[in-house]
Amino acid sequence: MAPLPGRHRALAIPIGMVLAGALAILPNAASAATAGTASGNGTAADGPLLSYVVNTTRTNSGTVKDVQQAIDRNGGDIVATYKKIGVIVVHSANPAFATAMRTVRGVESAGATRTAALPTASTTELGAPERISAAEAAAAKSKAAPGQEPLEADQWDLAAIGADKAARIDPGDRHVTVAVIDTGVDDTHPDLAANFSAKQSANCVGGVADTSPGAWRPYSADAYHGTHVAGEIAAARNGVGVAGVAPGVRVASIKVADPVTQLFYPESVVCAFVFAAENSVEITNNSYYIDPWLYNCLDDPDQRAIVDAVDRAARYSQDKGVLNIASAGNSNHDLDSDAIVDTTSPDDATPVTRTVDPHVCWDIPTQLPGVVTVSATGVQKLKSYYSSYGLGVVDVAAPGGDRFQVPGTPSGNGRILSTLPGNTYGYLQGTSMASPHVAGVAALLKSTHRHATPEQLQWMLKAQADNPGCPTGLYDPDGNGVQDATCTGGPHVNSFYGYGIVDALDAVTE
Repeated sequence: MAPLPGRHRALAIPIGMVLAGALAILPNAASAATAGTASGNGTAADGPLLSYVVNTTRTNSGTVKDVQQAIDRNGGDIVATYKKIGVIVVHSANPAFATAMRTVRGVESAGATRTAALPTASTTELGAPERISAAEAAAAKSKAAPGQEPLEADQWDLAAIGADKAARIDPGDRHVTVAVIDTGVDDTHPDLAANFSAKQSANCVGGVADTSPGAWRPYSADAYHGTHVAGEIAAARNGVGVAGVAPGVRVASIKVADPVTQLFYPESVVCAFVFAAENSVEITNNSYYIDPWLYNCLDDPDQRAIVDAVDRAARYSQDKGVLNIASAGNSNHDLDSDAIVDTTSPDDATPVTRTVDPHVCWDIPTQLPGVVTVSATGVQKLKSYYSSYGLGVVDVAAPGGDRFQVPGTPSGNGRILSTLPGNTYGYLQGTSMASPHVAGVAALLKSTHRHATPEQLQWMLKAQADNPGCPTGLYDPDGNGVQDATCTGGPHVNSFYGYGIVDALDAVTE
């Protein structure tokens, strides 16, 4: 699929072609059921039914109860209350709901989490990507080098960070779990089944965790993003297809993609961070930005409430021992610049061009405090042409793929090969692919340092990273003679790579 400006979802490039489609969009009974009139016992419903977050000043029972009563009076229906972090998810058709709630005693912030009404039905179905089949993977097994997975010869990214060598020393501890907060994971894939943790998986779409069997799976085979990410982290070395960076750890799925729009709304991500915190997850991978705003500005009351709610949930998870890792974005934006032009927001309605200051308008969750921000590189260890960057924003870098950086592999494909739903495989590129490489390395670190805190894991990632330094010549990955981005900083920390490209071999030997 062609790159969506600013989106953290991967740039989907399957075998031998550029995808014309994206993710299939399917109806969901639960979402349809919540899309009726919501007027509570107060103000009549006379606007579109929207979802809101209401954030309280305190988390004690009295304050939360008072705010809940005010929500009812102002025409809101409570979907979920996260008392420990003071976040309440609400549906309301009262167009003045957020304004009214901001005046309520005990409310710190309140705002709509979307600009379009809650969806009630599917509107589009898109075709599935071309894939490498299980039969093709099996046929490749006879050509694999000793000790390699059948398709590993095309996984240049593993060697780029020493993950192939690391696996021979320590593939990771099965007591370490990485949760993939994404479109869902196909846990029936033979490269994932042995390492999948169902008891730490859920569907958080809408803001309430559903742990029923299979709820964490993608809505269709076309919702491939989360399965690809999961394979990069922990595809087993079992002689079937591909290998993950940490093939011995467990991977879980926390699904947050809306079934109709495939967007990642704030209330779903709040649920995901809290679920991870309360279900013994050690690491989360976040290869997305939170819709509908590419950048959430703190001077906008709705967007400020979104930042507040998600930040509370992320901090809660960190306090519970979770290291959160996120992709930096695919816009080639300098996140440390004075201004960025955003032409894609809101992405659930008609976008409006706006100029934002990235110091007060944040890409979340990646720019939240404590979250590891990851930029992408290609086989030449050069920043990928699409990857956003920024001095003091990017923490580390990792292979995310780059079609302009061609490896000497059998396929010659510079993107990242991993698992797809339905027992298939395919190539994707994006900072979405870089982040799970870091999550895999972090899982190896957690395996060898079982008592390390999230902060300690983050500093180990940085200390062991290898920085190629800023390019000495013209940064022109597409070869058109024009400087495409400018790297700032020194040889040890800079805007393209942060502290450097992560090192899986160091993670198991130091």
